[in-house]
Amino acid sequence: MCEETKKANLFAKKYGVKLTVVGEPEYKRYFPDDKEQRFVFKLRLTREGRKYTFNFGQSIASGSEEPTLYDVLACLTKYDPEDFDNFCGDYGYDTDSRKAEKIYKAVCKEFEAVKRLFPEEEVLNELAEIA
Repeated sequence: MCEETKKANLFAKKYGVKLTVVGEPEYKRYFPDDKEQRFVFKLRLTREGRKYTFNFGQSIASGSEEPTLYDVLACLTKYDPEDFDNFCGDYGYDTDSRKAEKIYKAVCKEFEAVKRLFPEEEVLNELAEIA
C-alpha cells in the first residue's frame, strides 16, 4: 500500500469518514472539454451524520475501477476559492469568461460541502495534507 493511500485511510479512520458508491457508474464525458468518455461515479462521503453526495469522474486510465478513498479525498476542494477575480488570477482563467464563472461556482459549491463535512479548521487542514 502506497504512502498516500495509508494517509487517506488513517484520516478516514481517525475522523470516521466513509466512502460509498451510489448506484452504477455512467460512461460519458465528464468535463466540458473532455474528448473521451470516462466512468462517472456517484459517490457519498459521510461523517458524524453529515453527508456529501457528488459525481466523480474517474481517471480514463483507471477505466471502470471504483475510485479509492485517496483518489476522492485528494481531489476535493480544500481551500476557499475566495472571490472570482482572485480565483481567475490563481488558476489562469479569463475574468470575462462564462466558462470560468461556471467552474468558479462549482468549486465554491464543492468547498461549501467540504466545509459542512469537515467544519473544524484543524481537520480541514489535515485533509489538505492528503493531496
